[in-house]
Amino acid sequence: MQIQVKYFAFFRERLGRSSDQIDLPESATVSDLLDYLHTNWPQLTDGLKSSQVSVNLEFVRPETRLSEGDEVALIPPVSGGSPENLFKITKDSIVAQDVIDPIQSDNAGAVITFLGTVRNNTHGRVTSYLEYEAYAPMAEKKMAEVAGEVREKWGIERVAMIHRIGKLEIGEVSVAVGVASPHRKDGFEACKYAMDRLKQIVPIWKREVWADGEEEWVKPDPVFFNAEAQ
Repeated sequence: MQIQVKYFAFFRERLGRSSDQIDLPESATVSDLLDYLHTNWPQLTDGLKSSQVSVNLEFVRPETRLSEGDEVALIPPVSGGSPENLFKITKDSIVAQDVIDPIQSDNAGAVITFLGTVRNNTHGRVTSYLEYEAYAPMAEKKMAEVAGEVREKWGIERVAMIHRIGKLEIGEVSVAVGVASPHRKDGFEACKYAMDRLKQIVPIWKREVWADGEEEWVKPDPVFFNAEAQ
């Protein structure tokens, strides 16, 4: 059978391409695919040991069986509707109104927004710029799942999330989250929760480029690698 494997961040850089069509036996599992990649491209070995894998936009375990035509993505260990929701990966500039307009309503007593911006340093090192990369279809799907968690915990229906990809200069907005709720307390809690979960389970990667010319893919929160436990 043939499957498509998509590469992101340093996997893409190591191989010099963003995807491959790979032939595997009919009964192959994710673990078999990882063994295949290790054997054929040993330069990926270190990353494969701690990577997450998705199949058709869902995180899976090594024993998951693959099928003809599956879309598999390697999620690197680095460091992310209806009219009242917006879940979007974009290359365009972001402003607060982008997440306010989709969620405003007459029954919302509070509209809470969070904007993440590019700062000029990290742990004392001067930052030159940041670069973000995302597995966009899966990222937007996972944003919608986060909104579902917010709905379950607080009964809040109106949530919007946007994350920018590409090169971002100092001061530019990388991510925006908006929550509209009847009461401000729930709104503040839900907005913080949504942003935290976005960082944990949405496949978005950040490359930090410092003024001294060095660069690094920054790791995410540890929960990212155990997303199924949430």
